[in-house]
Amino acid sequence: MWQKTNRGLFALLLMVLELTRPGLPSPLRPICDLRVLNHFMKEARDAEVAMKSCGEGCTMSESVTVPQTRLDFDAWEKKNGLEQAEEVQCGLWLLQHGLSLLRTSVTNTALQSHIDNCIRNLLSINAVLRSLNIQEYTPPTSATGLEATWSVSSATDLLQVHVNFLRGKVRLLLLDAQACQQDVS
Repeated sequence: MWQKTNRGLFALLLMVLELTRPGLPSPLRPICDLRVLNHFMKEARDAEVAMKSCGEGCTMSESVTVPQTRLDFDAWEKKNGLEQAEEVQCGLWLLQHGLSLLRTSVTNTALQSHIDNCIRNLLSINAVLRSLNIQEYTPPTSATGLEATWSVSSATDLLQVHVNFLRGKVRLLLLDAQACQQDVS
């Protein structure tokens, strides 16, 4: 009996030591896996390509406000995490609003499917941000007066902004998220 108890304690000790062994990084949380974002960017590019090759029924009925995609890395690094998150969430909201308007004006069914995928992907990115404990964004009643925005009047421009925004600010926010940092202790 004494040997069974010793073996059990020894096995328990080994498990505890394995869990606390220094030098091994912990694996990233699945929500931090950038392959998902890469997939969303590919679908956004596919929508952009489909828009460029679309013949009829592929125009926007009105101009929309979109986030600025130009990125000054020094200015971005000087912002705290909350400011970065708010800028990304505002941009996602603007893109979702713009894509929804585009969806209502496009009559090409193949393109509508691409736009629906893009909208679903933006909603998924928002869910990822919430799961990273990034404070929920409260959209303004109107897009007028928002900083770091501009207006586009073509569907191709809207989709190009969508791709660039995902490649730039969204990617940087996810890379820098505290919950996505690997422990190297």
